[in-house]
Amino acid sequence: MLHIYQIKMIVLFLALPLFVQSQESLKGKVFEVLDGKEIPLEGANVYWQNTTIGTMTAADGTFSVPYTQEHNQLVISFIGFTTKTLTVNSNRNIRQVLQSTSDLDEVTLASQKQTTAKSYLKAANTFTVSSDELLKAACCNLSESFETNPSIDVNFADAVTGTRQIKMLGLNSPYILIATENIPAVRGASQAQGLSFIPGTWIESIQITKGAGSVVNGFESITGQINAELVKPTKDHNFFLNLYTASSERLELNTHFNTQVSEKWSTGIYLHGNTHQKKHDVNDDGFLDIPLYNQINVMNRWQYTNPEKGIVSFINLRYLNDSKQSGQVDFDPDTDRLTTNAWGSEIDTERMEGSFKLGYVNPQIPYQSLGFQMAYSHHKQDSYFGQRIYDIKHNSFYSNLVYNSIISDSRHKIKTGISFTYDHFDELVETTDIERNDNSFGGFFEYAFDNLDKFTMTAGIRADQHNRLGFFITPRLHMRYTPWEKSALRASVGRGKRSANIFAENQSLFASSRQINISDAGGEIYGLDPEVAWNYGISFLQGFNLFERKADITLDYYRTSFENQVVVDWENPYEISFYNLKGQSFANSFQFEFNYNIAKQLDLRAAYKYYDIQTDYTLGRRIKPLVPKHRIFANLGYELRGKNTEAPWKFDATYNYLSEQRYPDTSLSPEQYQLDEFSPTVGTLNLQVTKVFSPKFEVYLGGENVTNVRQADPIVSPEDPFGPNFDTNFVYGPIFGSMYYTGLRFKLN
Repeated sequence: MLHIYQIKMIVLFLALPLFVQSQESLKGKVFEVLDGKEIPLEGANVYWQNTTIGTMTAADGTFSVPYTQEHNQLVISFIGFTTKTLTVNSNRNIRQVLQSTSDLDEVTLASQKQTTAKSYLKAANTFTVSSDELLKAACCNLSESFETNPSIDVNFADAVTGTRQIKMLGLNSPYILIATENIPAVRGASQAQGLSFIPGTWIESIQITKGAGSVVNGFESITGQINAELVKPTKDHNFFLNLYTASSERLELNTHFNTQVSEKWSTGIYLHGNTHQKKHDVNDDGFLDIPLYNQINVMNRWQYTNPEKGIVSFINLRYLNDSKQSGQVDFDPDTDRLTTNAWGSEIDTERMEGSFKLGYVNPQIPYQSLGFQMAYSHHKQDSYFGQRIYDIKHNSFYSNLVYNSIISDSRHKIKTGISFTYDHFDELVETTDIERNDNSFGGFFEYAFDNLDKFTMTAGIRADQHNRLGFFITPRLHMRYTPWEKSALRASVGRGKRSANIFAENQSLFASSRQINISDAGGEIYGLDPEVAWNYGISFLQGFNLFERKADITLDYYRTSFENQVVVDWENPYEISFYNLKGQSFANSFQFEFNYNIAKQLDLRAAYKYYDIQTDYTLGRRIKPLVPKHRIFANLGYELRGKNTEAPWKFDATYNYLSEQRYPDTSLSPEQYQLDEFSPTVGTLNLQVTKVFSPKFEVYLGGENVTNVRQADPIVSPEDPFGPNFDTNFVYGPIFGSMYYTGLRFKLN
């Protein structure tokens, strides 16, 4: 039951919009011209000359600024367009078409087409990865979409299942809020494999936020947020086809069908299928280097748009069926399943989900809007690893209501609302059935200040009542200050809280002979307490010209400090232990990034990253295993332009260097199974070339790990997989070696 003061606090959040006072506003709409058509221009600056009073145009090009007779010169500007200054003598509706400029230098033109955009204006350290950036590598799904991004680390969870996991600020994906269109998508049962369930061609862009993120999206994010925006039926091609094949004999098909049903309704059907049925054992250890798998993924998406009434709505329906087989080369599931004839594993997943989004913008008062999100998912996984069974069913419901407005003028914006989540888990862990219900109800309030010049701040707080975590407050703060031109100094602090789903998030433990040890402390989740952490960060972005070419540098430092953590202890080779933190656990992350337009159509992105991640285990403080302390990243992209505006040839090269990584302690193992304290270093090179024949058709060819770097012995005791020393969790680098691929893209408008 909620206490009276808790109810009062939530009600206070909901009542805050009632105190927002309306005032006289000047409204209008800004357009650009594309192919002879006037298109709404999003993100244009609209402000009164010689003041800090202004706003930016919304997605439909509309704006609203406070109006008084004291000001009569309205400035409308956008990079790459001629700035317009209008004389306004009365409160009337403004309609303005901005004309593209023709006198920009090459550096500015290049900046208009940056595939990864960083903002100098936002309070949070957020950058957007466009679909053009995703095409630099064969990102067949979301887990493979970060190969050209230095802020996200990607590696395999173990040596047999082929599951990719990502890290941000040195911590695993459970500490990241991963969403699709701001609806949490990869959590609970889907935490281990959910990234591979979102096809790359479905993604329009990805927004990555370092730090705790916004309270609007919930209380669980700790190190950051990743939001994947999906393609829209009204903006995607009427028909799109992507065929992909690799030297490993992996095949993939993606097709999109979009149509406008009526003046206001559009729909799209998106089909994805992939398969791999070739057995590979390059290192001759008797185990498959790549699992055998099949996946069918279908989404139907509806979009309703009514600009006259200010309504936009989306309905999504999706079905997925995914099956994987891994283990020894000779394993036959029909005869060897759950026996000691041969070690094998199967993971069969069926997932159904639906979501509904409704957005309303007041046509008379554009700065007032209301958004509602609702989503349901059913996730069923049946799996075994050798003789160890792990099954999980997860039913999840999520809803979020958000109200946006301003206080006094457009420099002061607010967001407030309520959210509700419900999760039902049913797990079979070997012979033990574990069932639980989680639900939470909360309210939030977020205030944003922007003087359009030097300082921007976003401060948020939310209060939640959770049936297992109790009542708690989540504060978060992001600030941006511009000390001089083309610079942005940011700072952030925020708190996060979450339930650790220890089995779903660490499924690779079953691909070993380790015994499971849980130190029951009387907590509400597997006998353990919830995880609570604070994240602090500072970042500096500076743009400049180097040899008359555009460049920028970014330096950021983040620290995650845990009040409590469910420690995952791999330090005994015969067991894996879960227990509440006793002492300290922290993750320090430093990154330096340099972007430079070396020459016309030639761009360089380089980065250095340093991690210091330490935890107090029962055996003492140790650095986190299998995380490189140093990482060097470089991406070089070149476009060879012809007479047409389209680039007929595109070349991309990405290099990753990982320093040595600490192995979990193996000193208790027999001598032949003991490993060195640290792994060797790893350096990999990926290449891709794309030939654009026309705006409708292109072909690409590429190679991953073309230098053929391989981890020689990724499995401990592969000759005795049912023995006490068998372990597949010591992966620090590639297993398969070089892999080459080719594909084509065809689209019709």
